[in-house]
Amino acid sequence: MAKLLKDQFDRIYLNRLADELVKYQSNFPKQRMLKFVFDQDWDQKELKHRMRHITLALHEFLPQKYEVAIKILKNAAPQFGGFEAMFFPDFVEVYGIKEWDLSISALEHFTKYSSSEFAVRPFIIKDPKRMMRQMRDWASSRNEHVRRLASEGSRPRLPWAMALPEFKKDPSPVLPVLKILKADPSEYVRRSVANHLNDISKDHPELVINLAKQWITESSETQWVVKHGCRTLLKSGNSDALELFGFHEPNEISVKQLQVSPSLVAWSGDVKFEFELVSQSPELGQIRVEYAIDFVRKNGRVSRKVFKISEGTYSMVSKVYRCQHSFKPITTRKYYPGIHRLALIVNGVELAAGQFELLSTKT
Repeated sequence: MAKLLKDQFDRIYLNRLADELVKYQSNFPKQRMLKFVFDQDWDQKELKHRMRHITLALHEFLPQKYEVAIKILKNAAPQFGGFEAMFFPDFVEVYGIKEWDLSISALEHFTKYSSSEFAVRPFIIKDPKRMMRQMRDWASSRNEHVRRLASEGSRPRLPWAMALPEFKKDPSPVLPVLKILKADPSEYVRRSVANHLNDISKDHPELVINLAKQWITESSETQWVVKHGCRTLLKSGNSDALELFGFHEPNEISVKQLQVSPSLVAWSGDVKFEFELVSQSPELGQIRVEYAIDFVRKNGRVSRKVFKISEGTYSMVSKVYRCQHSFKPITTRKYYPGIHRLALIVNGVELAAGQFELLSTKT
């Protein structure tokens, strides 16, 4: 079983961190810091709480002068990377909001090794105009991690991070950054731009569609960015988004012989379904095929989730699909027993539906 991310913060990791800090502060109290970190509540802390607890430990045992502490952390940061090392920018988030220039420089440095996407957001909220000027500068950086920060850090709905309500209401301040980065040579950066567009589409669909119309013909890379950025609009059946990518209303397509089995799905089991798409025209043409499940919620209501099966251009007059959906437990969704509806969707239009019953764990 893979090690949980929170468990990466083990004694080996924290010892390595303390040893690195000793290189730049000879009297750094390593053992006291480790005792502080691994306190009686450590085992009960989840990932972000462990990260913040390490931040508090650094503040407790590094020099109290922020400028000195940041210099030590900047020296140590290159030896650590990935999500685990986000306590470096977290230190800036917690203790550096009043030291603007020093903190912005530190966030730029730390993001090269981990990511400052969470830590930069309080600075955006405090002074959005000043921070977005900085983001535009970062968008032209030679370092791809810094360029990505310009997009990722200003996403209005960044997962696990504090929201940016001002940008939810009016995303215009971020658009110059996205325009700079939409054709970035790094896929890592372009993916962030696409995710940013997808965030905006949830509040301002027409704005994203208009941008997509402008950007879609620029290059194959930018075409991918706008399509991935429109994925929520496509899944929701937005007709303008579907038309933009060539998915026309399926007036001449029908579903034949939809079969859903078993009718009673065991807990942690699979539901299987097969069907045939048939066109009245000489070919199916360009189609996007999806299925939706109306999941039963705890209160008895349903919540729909759409899943893509395939998309492409097909010269044949019919095509058979065989699919399955697993109800094995996952962290992002909780299942409840009851009647579930399964719908087939082609180019945003529901063409057929069936149902099955998910049994309880006691059955």
